[in-house]
Amino acid sequence: MELPVIVRLKKELADLKYELTVKLPKELEVARAHGDLSENAEYEAARARQDYVRSRIGQLEGRVRELSLYNISSIPRAVVAYGSRVTVEDDAGEAVTYDIVFPEEVDAARGQISLSSPLGRALLNKAVGDEVEVQTPGGKRAYQIVELLTLHDLQGER
Repeated sequence: MELPVIVRLKKELADLKYELTVKLPKELEVARAHGDLSENAEYEAARARQDYVRSRIGQLEGRVRELSLYNISSIPRAVVAYGSRVTVEDDAGEAVTYDIVFPEEVDAARGQISLSSPLGRALLNKAVGDEVEVQTPGGKRAYQIVELLTLHDLQGER
């Protein structure tokens, strides 16, 4: 079973490949029909978009290859890892819950943090009861893990 992020990236990749092979050639052809290419803003815009799409396709293909190395069975079960929902408590006793996701999936408003963020890195491979210290712009902050649901625990919820 593929990770949700891989499915989403593959869809974006397919959409961009369609744009590169179908839509953009049509736009370039229409722009070429307007005559002098040296002063043709439509043509320049289509060429710039074509360059961007090619670059993004390359990035996505590389990221999909990297993420394809992950499979659900290789994700740890008893410690914080990708897909975990972890509740931490700070020194003041305030509890906050985060979902640990890949950078492409981050949505802070939904409580999602990247596993490559400072807090995400500090929490990786830690278990309930463990304490972590994180350097923030306001100084060092300490957190204790008070609850952990791993990807495996959450699969029944999704």
